[in-house]
Amino acid sequence: MSKIAVVPGSFDPVTLGHLDVIRRAAGVFDEVHVLVVHNPGKNAMLPLSERVGLIKKSLEEDPDIPDNILVASWSVGLLVDYCTEVGASVLVKGIRSQIDVAYETPMVLMNRSLAGVETVFMLPDPAHAHVSSTLVRQVASLGGDVSPYVPPAVARFLDKKRPA
Repeated sequence: MSKIAVVPGSFDPVTLGHLDVIRRAAGVFDEVHVLVVHNPGKNAMLPLSERVGLIKKSLEEDPDIPDNILVASWSVGLLVDYCTEVGASVLVKGIRSQIDVAYETPMVLMNRSLAGVETVFMLPDPAHAHVSSTLVRQVASLGGDVSPYVPPAVARFLDKKRPA
């Protein structure tokens, strides 16, 4: 029986830290679903479809990404509903600090209670531990170079959006 995991996130935009966690999850699980979700507590910079497209392009351009990764979006319903639909029993979350652990813990307990879905935390490569999508958006909006923090496809996309 194959072990399916879901790596959920808003990915607004996807960062090198996200790709690091996705790549390592794909090495542990038979199948990994990268799931772009709508977070009602955040105002997204990019529509869901653009985020999905940027993740797909970033994965295609990365020669170290295995082929057991699927990218999808989920905007209505519970995350555990998606897990049930695809037969996933594990969520993989990247965490950068104790703050992320505190934020994620209630969701971990609720997901386990609702559907028996477990959560695995993965620490990112230390080179990316300080990077968040929020910081990338802020730096990009002020004209800064985000290429050290995001995949090349995302850097190109954000550069095109930059006001002249």
